[in-house]
Amino acid sequence: MPADTVSVTGWGRTAPTAARLVRPRSYEEAATAVRECGTRGGIARGLGRAYGDAAQNAGGAVFDMTGLDRIHAIDVGGGTVLCDAGVSLHRLMEVLLPLGWFVPVTPGTRYVTVGGAIGADIHGKNHHGSGSFARHVLSFELLTADGEIRTVAQGEPLFDATAGGMGLTGVILTATVRLQPVETALMSVDTERAVDLDDLMARLTATDHLHRYSVAWIDLLARGATMGRSVLTRGDHAPLNALPPRARRQPLAFRTSRLPAPPAFVPEGLLGRTTVGLFNELWYRKAPRARTGELQRIPTFFHPLDGVPHWNRVYGRGGFVQYQFVVGHGQEETLRRIVGRISHHRCPSFLAVLKRFGEGDPGWLSFPMPGWTLALDIPANLPGLGAFLDGLDEEVAGAGGRVYLAKDARLRPELLATMYPRLDAFRSLRRDLDPRGVFTSDLSRRLGL
Repeated sequence: MPADTVSVTGWGRTAPTAARLVRPRSYEEAATAVRECGTRGGIARGLGRAYGDAAQNAGGAVFDMTGLDRIHAIDVGGGTVLCDAGVSLHRLMEVLLPLGWFVPVTPGTRYVTVGGAIGADIHGKNHHGSGSFARHVLSFELLTADGEIRTVAQGEPLFDATAGGMGLTGVILTATVRLQPVETALMSVDTERAVDLDDLMARLTATDHLHRYSVAWIDLLARGATMGRSVLTRGDHAPLNALPPRARRQPLAFRTSRLPAPPAFVPEGLLGRTTVGLFNELWYRKAPRARTGELQRIPTFFHPLDGVPHWNRVYGRGGFVQYQFVVGHGQEETLRRIVGRISHHRCPSFLAVLKRFGEGDPGWLSFPMPGWTLALDIPANLPGLGAFLDGLDEEVAGAGGRVYLAKDARLRPELLATMYPRLDAFRSLRRDLDPRGVFTSDLSRRLGL
């Protein structure tokens, strides 16, 4: 079984650590890798899109699961797929869209594996109506620390511990996922500007239920009367009769495009306050005041950054932190204060989005809860960033909110129990299931998971 000692990092490229990278090509090899991972344990890894240190394991083993990538069965009539955990959402879209089906939930990149989607319990632009990914998983096969392969179904404690459990209950081998029917591979998209944060929240509250997907890009450098000005985008899968005649010839064709990758080393400071401020100004002003029914390809609507390979390089050698938090409905003033603090601190973030979450999900460490979630990218070398984000963490925790572990690389462990009230149940199940601590990661050591 191939194994190399390599430097492993998250998508944010902030805290690389050395680990033995093992690449199983069968379930038997995966079981062998778990048995032989050594005293520092091991953790499963997919396509490396967790921003922080969740799929790293300093001095131990990292199981690269992308070699297990078979699609075993598709129920075209019933709308389910059985596949290996190493299958990417991109591959599922390639195979399923021509059959009239789409993945139930997708984040801002389609280059995540099904196993990673369950382990991080990913969410997308449709959480307000569809919930997170694990809500659509009927069952999965889990390789546990004792070498046993267990079939785990929705509603079982092990299911709820694994959904959002960051790979710490075992290695997911296969999953059966319920799909979303579609008539075309195009989206019908409405776009409008919001003049400030209050205007944006009012528009989302009033109309979110009318659309399957909604998201707002937010200008976090805007201050004063325009603080929180935004571009709100909402969409639905376009029906066949909405397509022009030429597009109806191949309505389910999945087409993508790619731009050249940024250079391996981008000069530090390229994304500073001045350049990001200019970008934000142009991005806001070029957006239509109101436009309805624009037809967009699925990659354009869901995954615009996937068209730029290695886009994370634009932050330079120092990398970047993606900070995402959620606060509940009724905590709008907390959200206003945090947006105001980010704006006052002049955080140069051009990738900042605000969404509304719907009903919470059953995963014990699942991130979403009913309320407002804000995600932003910040260059890691911004002076005073650590102390600033620590202050935001405290405000989020004080409001009953939480940060997203799949994107975290720096949360202080003493805040974790406040943010995740089912933490004790998760730790107890882990102790019973994995008393030797076979499954471990840099994240789990840092936070005491």
